[in-house]
Amino acid sequence: VRVVESGGGQVQAGDSLRLSCAASGVTFGLYSVGWFRQAQGKEREFVAAISPALGNQAYSNSVKGRFTVARDNAMNRGDLQMSSLKPDDTAIYYCALGHGPENSRERDYQYWGQGTQVTVSS
Repeated sequence: VRVVESGGGQVQAGDSLRLSCAASGVTFGLYSVGWFRQAQGKEREFVAAISPALGNQAYSNSVKGRFTVARDNAMNRGDLQMSSLKPDDTAIYYCALGHGPENSRERDYQYWGQGTQVTVSS
């Protein structure tokens, strides 16, 4: 199983960025896609998730209204569209796949990518 994030980079506050997550070696449509992030010196935290079939979405309060999670089961891909980025959004962003609904707990996710760095400058 392979999970690979892409799309990270350095942007200015207020900009937008789209992260993608490509999965292989799994039946992608059976897994929820979760996005987590870890800022330097902090614990990893939940950002957003989308369920496998119905596409139900969940967001942390800190990103609700600014980030949108999506998936394309035919392409085995998940996306995280980030808008109105803030310096506090600076972190390594991880994509994860898990059985079950759009959970916010790390332990509910079985497969993880290596992460992609997002840096937002003021």
